[in-house]
Amino acid sequence: MNVFHEIRAGRLPVPETPCLVVDESLARENIARVQQGVTAAGCQLRPHIKTHKMPYFARLQLEAGAAGITCAKVSEAEVMADGGAEDIFLAYPMVGDFRIKRALALSQRERRLILAVDSLEGAKALSDAAAAAGLPLEVRLEVDTGAQRTGVLRDHAVDLAKAVAALPNLRLTGIYTFKSLVLHGAPTQDNDAAGKEEAQLMYDTAQVIRAAGVEVQDISVGSTPTWRQAAETGLVTEVRPGTYIFGDWMLTREHCATFDQIAVRLYATVVSTPAPGYAILDGGTKTFPMDIPLDAEPYHYPGYAIPIGKDGQPDWNVQLRRMNEEHGILTAQNGETGLTVGQVLELVPIHVCTAVNMQNHVFVAQGGALRPMDVAARGMLV
Repeated sequence: MNVFHEIRAGRLPVPETPCLVVDESLARENIARVQQGVTAAGCQLRPHIKTHKMPYFARLQLEAGAAGITCAKVSEAEVMADGGAEDIFLAYPMVGDFRIKRALALSQRERRLILAVDSLEGAKALSDAAAAAGLPLEVRLEVDTGAQRTGVLRDHAVDLAKAVAALPNLRLTGIYTFKSLVLHGAPTQDNDAAGKEEAQLMYDTAQVIRAAGVEVQDISVGSTPTWRQAAETGLVTEVRPGTYIFGDWMLTREHCATFDQIAVRLYATVVSTPAPGYAILDGGTKTFPMDIPLDAEPYHYPGYAIPIGKDGQPDWNVQLRRMNEEHGILTAQNGETGLTVGQVLELVPIHVCTAVNMQNHVFVAQGGALRPMDVAARGMLV
């Protein structure tokens, strides 16, 4: 029986609201399930810590068999290094003197630090700094496989790989990408085809780069929606899912998690019920992320979080569609919210990564109690 059932039954009180609660036992099950799947595929797992941002959960992932971790920013990596991580991939272009300086310092205390490049300008700046410091740096080249985010276009990947490999003090060991649910350059709901295409595109790119004389060892891909499909092709060496550890409503819609696997909940208190058709929560835009558009194709999210009823299932009558900084305004489709002042409401985040980053600490269910744990890498944006 999970902690959320215990809270609904009144046997475990929520300490304060608004807050985010993590069921550690469910998180551990998610860690084990994905690690076992990746290992069975003969691949390596390098989870992205963007979801939890806490060294404690990174250690659980590493203890379960992860080869290392992935971070976006050097400030996140510093926090994880302080927490014991020794093998970190910074999957973000290392651009900016301030960022490069911190990365160089971090590389001197890590067993392995892999940096990212996707332009010759960025690679030259990194090479110059590494040469000045007398430090060799391991790098991976990011390749765009359809997400149209960062990453060199595939048509230019060979030329850039050759140029990067020729720079002093840089050691190009691999290529990586982020594609997620994109197929033939357009959004898709076909996880299987998207993951297989991702692996094939990157394998083919690696082969062309190798044929040009640049030895590519690592082919790193995969988000939570596509890690399994990509890993099972046997064409890649590493996958980097992140959200799987906690899960959220988005993952249920993307066909890569069940409702029962979601290991987090947001809790907020009803502070006002001015009319039967609406009620006010003690959390607004500073609690509930707004990075996912409502009513948009293909998933049509009905609100910024999904309220959960007393039966533990989504309450589709009540919707969180309007917020101010400290006010969440719940409305009822049938004209009656049924909520009362002082009631604590359970909600599932649409996107857990941004929800966690809005908290100074979360409450982790351990040993029958809710224990506060600092979100140590919260706000680490450099």
